[in-house]
Amino acid sequence: MAVAPVSAAGGRRARPVGIALPGILLGVGLGGFVDGIVLHQILQWHHLVTGPDPRLGLPYHPADTVDGLRVNTLADGLFHAGTWVAVLVGLMLLYRRVRSPRRRVWGSRALWGWLLVGWGVFNLVEGLVNHHLLRLHHVRAGPGQLWWDLGFLAFGALLVGAGWLLRRGARPVDLDDGHPQV
Repeated sequence: MAVAPVSAAGGRRARPVGIALPGILLGVGLGGFVDGIVLHQILQWHHLVTGPDPRLGLPYHPADTVDGLRVNTLADGLFHAGTWVAVLVGLMLLYRRVRSPRRRVWGSRALWGWLLVGWGVFNLVEGLVNHHLLRLHHVRAGPGQLWWDLGFLAFGALLVGAGWLLRRGARPVDLDDGHPQV
């Protein structure tokens, strides 16, 4: 198993590192991209701050006015920047941890399982925080919006479950020639 470097003082034990964190970060970032690109831009069902709950004291920024669209475009851009950073950090961590031929890792069920877990975690956190707690927007506002929001959460839970099962059934990935990880 790959290990983190021991401190210069040598006082700490090296701890095993694997592909879970990089996989989850990649899933969070890519899940955010799917949400932002498909729901915000292509379908235009919502933007990040199209419908905050008035009880929060946040101003309403409708997407059908120039000023509202400016605020929402900025918020969506900052959201995309955050998901981009998650993908970059996930790739950087994965690159630093893998010493064996990388195609073994990219083809592993473990990595893709962790990626699905990360995407599901993104959906669950974004759905609970933005749709239900802060009420910044809904997946699709209007009649039946609660069902769209609950479906988004259910899809997130399904992704976490599928990713966990895929990861559990994975063969260990050799990160550094001879030390397998799942």
